[in-house]
Amino acid sequence: MHFEYSTTGTCSRLIEFDIDSDNRLHNVRFTGGCHGNLQGIGALVEGEDARRVAERLRGIKCGAKPTSCPDQLACALEQAATQSENH
Repeated sequence: MHFEYSTTGTCSRLIEFDIDSDNRLHNVRFTGGCHGNLQGIGALVEGEDARRVAERLRGIKCGAKPTSCPDQLACALEQAATQSENH
């Protein structure tokens, strides 16, 4: 299933990703932000369990900001899990 998440508090503005029927994460793409770093995050989480990725990335901060692109990905994955449970 394809998901889109509008970020808050980060340089990136949007995160798009797919979660397959085995809860594996695919095709993570960020719009905006530090392109190389965000491509790296996408490559590192490709094929990983979405719940585990969210657990690992939750709470990471960027400098003095209360969030970061990885933390926003965790938020997006948690929202996707909630949406999937409700359908």
